[in-house]
Amino acid sequence: MPTTRRFLLIGLLIALSGMLVACGSGDDSKQSTADLAPRLKSAKKQIDTAETVDLGMATKEVPSGVTGLLSATGKGNHAPAFEGKVKVVTSGATIGADVIAVDGQVYAKTGFAPVFVKIDPASLGAPDPAALFARSGGVSDLLIKTTALKAGDKTREGEDVLTTITGTLDGATVQSLIPTADAAQTFSVTYKLTDKNQLRAATITGPFYDATATTYTLTLKLLDEPLTVQAP
Repeated sequence: MPTTRRFLLIGLLIALSGMLVACGSGDDSKQSTADLAPRLKSAKKQIDTAETVDLGMATKEVPSGVTGLLSATGKGNHAPAFEGKVKVVTSGATIGADVIAVDGQVYAKTGFAPVFVKIDPASLGAPDPAALFARSGGVSDLLIKTTALKAGDKTREGEDVLTTITGTLDGATVQSLIPTADAAQTFSVTYKLTDKNQLRAATITGPFYDATATTYTLTLKLLDEPLTVQAP
């Protein structure tokens, strides 16, 4: 075969290969994006059917001068009910407390109080922690109310390979986490899902207290053991 003809043939094959790769990449990208909402829906179902959810929710700091939630860690069920520990910032001081939330009531016991007392968490810029575990209006609802979904990179954490999914949430939905969230604004969210669509973590950023952007990170672990929570 003449040299010129050989070069032309090689060039044609390279061009065709490039076109096939481009077409294949485009299709994969579209399919990947279409799969995101069903994956989040599956993650919600797994949370809603778990016997118990081990939940952590924390921010590094709240804006200066506001009263708000610094962290909450504990276990909850879909009664809904919760028991764990909560830290809030008020008047510049951080206060930690043991918290029980059940039957629509929230009770707290601080380090300087001998017994549990009934409190209004909204007055502290915090949610009723039991409500976070409700099948409707709780944390799991965030997954199916997220819009503008995009697939991110995969990362490995221990034995899990996690897929990153980003999107946006409206402020009214985010108020289920923090009641002072600005309902008129949107919040950015990043989820990390296992290959079995279990939600491991979520990071939400936006105006939770004022115009200052605050970031909360949620971590979840689904447990098979039932949880019984009783009022103190």
